[in-house]
Amino acid sequence: MAKDFTAQQVVEGYDDHIRKLIPGYEVVHQQIQAILKAYLPEQAHILIVGCGTGYELRYLLENFPNWQFTATDLSAPMLKKARTYIQDIDLHNRVRFVLGDIQVLNQTIRFDAALSILVTHFVSFQHKAMFLHGIHLRLKENALFLTFDLVRMQTDKEKWVLKNICESNGLTENQTTAMLARLTDDFYPLSESQSFEQLQRAGFKHISRFTQILCYQGFIAFA
Repeated sequence: MAKDFTAQQVVEGYDDHIRKLIPGYEVVHQQIQAILKAYLPEQAHILIVGCGTGYELRYLLENFPNWQFTATDLSAPMLKKARTYIQDIDLHNRVRFVLGDIQVLNQTIRFDAALSILVTHFVSFQHKAMFLHGIHLRLKENALFLTFDLVRMQTDKEKWVLKNICESNGLTENQTTAMLARLTDDFYPLSESQSFEQLQRAGFKHISRFTQILCYQGFIAFA
């Protein structure tokens, strides 16, 4: 059964669980911050697709005091959690929250960068092209896009490696067994070559892989 990201129990336990589930979770966010700092100007407007509980939003607010953010999510409880998580530092209302998918955003607004971190792999295969193209349409020319997701595993050994590292991070054997069983329900992963192809079809250029941790890969591309 697919995980319900509107369930309060899932929302409340998300931040702790994700650190056990995703190898190198905080290292990936450090890399993203470094890339954004290198590429973006002092004044910028960032689109965060699937902001979840607001972890990445908070650290970006703290590190880039002149940036504006638009943060979307499909889950109302997740957005509520994110609002609460950043309310003590968003004193100048630099964040606009949007409940819904990328298609609900005003197409006249163009962003300097977009982030889709641990989101694209939840988009079904038949909707990935529309999802990525929707992001591309809302970026300025040459704007930056970063995505980090599960990629398709080719062997059962890769699944066991993921299981082993999640257990070393603190998940129980029952939790990791359930995680592997949910892979076909929760995730629609692409191979690395398919990821490049989908990004190119969506209109992105200068695509490259900026990180890989086991079966998770991050890609950088430009509108």
